[in-house]
Amino acid sequence: MSKITLITGGSRGLGRNTALAVARNGGDVILTYRSQADEAAVVVAEIEALGRRAVALPLDTGDVSGFEAFAERVDAALRGTWRRDRFDHLVNNAGHGLMAPFAETTVEQFDRLIDVQLKGVFFLTQALLPRLADGSRIVNLSSGLTRFAYPGYAAYASAKGAVEVLTRYLAKELGERGIAVNCVAPGAIETDFGGGAVRDNAELNAHIASATALGRAGVPDDIGPMIASLLTDANRWVNAQRIEVSGGQGI
Repeated sequence: MSKITLITGGSRGLGRNTALAVARNGGDVILTYRSQADEAAVVVAEIEALGRRAVALPLDTGDVSGFEAFAERVDAALRGTWRRDRFDHLVNNAGHGLMAPFAETTVEQFDRLIDVQLKGVFFLTQALLPRLADGSRIVNLSSGLTRFAYPGYAAYASAKGAVEVLTRYLAKELGERGIAVNCVAPGAIETDFGGGAVRDNAELNAHIASATALGRAGVPDDIGPMIASLLTDANRWVNAQRIEVSGGQGI
């Protein structure tokens, strides 16, 4: 029986890459999108072209009030597509960036960031726990910015640091069900995240390359397959870890 992975923010960027990597490993996918249904449909088609099954569901991970209804849509998708009532892996990937000097960060910016990056991860995982199979895996996304500091990312990195602490607590509390929980912390990656700055700003890209041991900025294919590998039995004993995937950035 195929494994089913639920990936938030799976319609673009690292979420999309992870979804395709999971499919290439022989898994099926439930992916979420916030507003771009057309992008999500393209990813579903790409997964189906690999011979796997996929469903795309709308979700705003910053709106806790919608999680109960979302969980019910997951139930319906599991029954309708897989004739099952459980899925196997959860990847909490959805999020947005914020680059603002500490002294200029507003309460509204901070609250929205926490709603998506921390509160959403906490309570969405809670809502989906009854649907997660025993022995499943959870992967939370953090950032290399919790280890090295760049001006303008105080709020973002603080939220991701909280996710890293949450990861350890989840691993402890869910261990009795055999659920392993880890955190993947990418370095700077060439996606449209943050307005595509790492990808499109040649000066910034060169700076990151010069500060990275492997001599370049990261690309999505550096991250998605690594996350997918954490979901396999080959990594069944990896638990409660922060795993940085940055090519040696900032060392």
